[in-house]
Amino acid sequence: MASSNLSTLCTSSLCKPSSFPFCNTPTFTTNNNTFLLYNNNSFQTLLSHSIHNPRYPLPLACTKDTNTFSSFNDDQKPREECGVVGIYGDPEASRLCSLALHALQHRGQEGAGIVAVHDNLFHSVTGVGLVSDVFDESKLSQLPGSSAIGHVRYSTAGHSMLNNVQPFVAGYRFGSVAVSHNGNFVNYRSLRAKLEDNGSIFNTTSDTEVVLHLIATSKHRPFLLRIVDACENLQGAYSLVFLTEDKLVAVRDPFGFRPLVMGRRSNGAVVFASETCALDLIEATYEREVYPGEVIVVDHTGIQSLCLVSHPEPKQCIFEHIYFALPNSVVFGRSVYESRRKFGEILATESPVECDVVIAVPDSGVVAALGYAAKAGVPFQQGLIRSHYVGRTFIEPSQKIRDFGVKLKLSPVRGVLEGKRVVVVDDSIVRGTTSSKIVRLIKEAGAKEVHMRIACPPIIGSCYYGVDTPSKQELISNRMSVEEIREFIGSDSLAFLPLDRLKMLLEEDAPNYCYACFSGKYPVQPEELQAKSLDEFDWNDGLNGSLKSIDAGGWVRNQEGVSENKIVSV
Repeated sequence: MASSNLSTLCTSSLCKPSSFPFCNTPTFTTNNNTFLLYNNNSFQTLLSHSIHNPRYPLPLACTKDTNTFSSFNDDQKPREECGVVGIYGDPEASRLCSLALHALQHRGQEGAGIVAVHDNLFHSVTGVGLVSDVFDESKLSQLPGSSAIGHVRYSTAGHSMLNNVQPFVAGYRFGSVAVSHNGNFVNYRSLRAKLEDNGSIFNTTSDTEVVLHLIATSKHRPFLLRIVDACENLQGAYSLVFLTEDKLVAVRDPFGFRPLVMGRRSNGAVVFASETCALDLIEATYEREVYPGEVIVVDHTGIQSLCLVSHPEPKQCIFEHIYFALPNSVVFGRSVYESRRKFGEILATESPVECDVVIAVPDSGVVAALGYAAKAGVPFQQGLIRSHYVGRTFIEPSQKIRDFGVKLKLSPVRGVLEGKRVVVVDDSIVRGTTSSKIVRLIKEAGAKEVHMRIACPPIIGSCYYGVDTPSKQELISNRMSVEEIREFIGSDSLAFLPLDRLKMLLEEDAPNYCYACFSGKYPVQPEELQAKSLDEFDWNDGLNGSLKSIDAGGWVRNQEGVSENKIVSV
């Protein structure tokens, strides 16, 4: 494997020194090739000339760092890390891309970015915050061209979030490439070690950077073959969109863990996105999924498709239907709304209880609650109102408020709950602490009984395929029986969606889904276990302190010096 001629641009003090002497420098000029880096509060715009001379490759922004712990969201649900979009052949590609990212905002709410190409020049705008915070008219005007890719993500704790926002842009011997990635490579460490042994210089610990190095070190000349060569070395979950000077390429891993769909606008523009809801917003007609193991290339000659590898039985993420995707999306060929409604119906059939009203934990529990109520013949009402204006931090009064975080998000409706036997439908229980607070909140509002119904099986295993979940030890269903969980959360009864009934619902598609979080059986075994709890590390804030137990590859070493646990890759 040849050493990669890939450059990186370092804007974080935590990164290794760049091979170019312009870290934190506003401009760098060499032989009439100028790289401009603009910083404006929460915005970073990287405008780079497309370089055909291999001696002057494009810069790569510092990527998401696996030397960090990915903070868990307040309601302690597993969360999807990314959403990706690609558009080819529309004169307003960047504007359409921003709208599509807005539709995918639920998949990542703390950073967004778009890269567009025009006249062989790459233009990039990335920023921290919601899509509407990052992209206004002035920013979108900096993104000309008829082709663009975009990305939304969640943050990683402790590092400069701006440097972690995709898409990333890089140059190699024969051109330049931008990439957006949704997923996680389970063999990241061994790939990186092999590349470094052969002379590659890494500026980050990002698994996405590995893809760029694999492309750069490929022996093939055509870009398409370089992608195929790179992906054949990858293991795990990945839905990727690449942008070059003249092509848009979409790739999905052989197991099809993460969703990726293709659509077309009335003017012929081709669109790729993580969910069909993004196609709907920009009036693109859904055509089909990108098949597991497929590479699709779009350029001026049309669309070319080829099989990446001889792919095995698909293992699509069942949590897309349980929690991640929007109800109005079609994911893996199934309506998410219909899936969740049927989950609720199964709960009503399998675990009935005498009740007066059915309510949901908003928003992801609503459709399942509707299904439960319809099947049970009991009215559905809004017993919990969710605040959509909750920010990241609040200053709690000196007189402590019990269950402060939950009360900020959810407000009980006493008129619905008081004196009633209440069934509460939620999509999942992870650690159980939030569920206990919700039960207490409902009982304090006067409910006579509270019966929890969970529209998925018990979660007993962590995900290694691009989903942020706690460690196995933190998962309450891994440590307690259903009755013990019921006692812990304080409900009068508790029932989960049975795994066998879930598979029966999926019928002939059942073998094509991944149930690792429910069974602990992983389709692609991670090379090493990932650690997800801060308590497992000598952390020392992860910024200026020393990470004594963490090596350069982002792996935690045990007392014998053998790498055991990998910190979360976002």
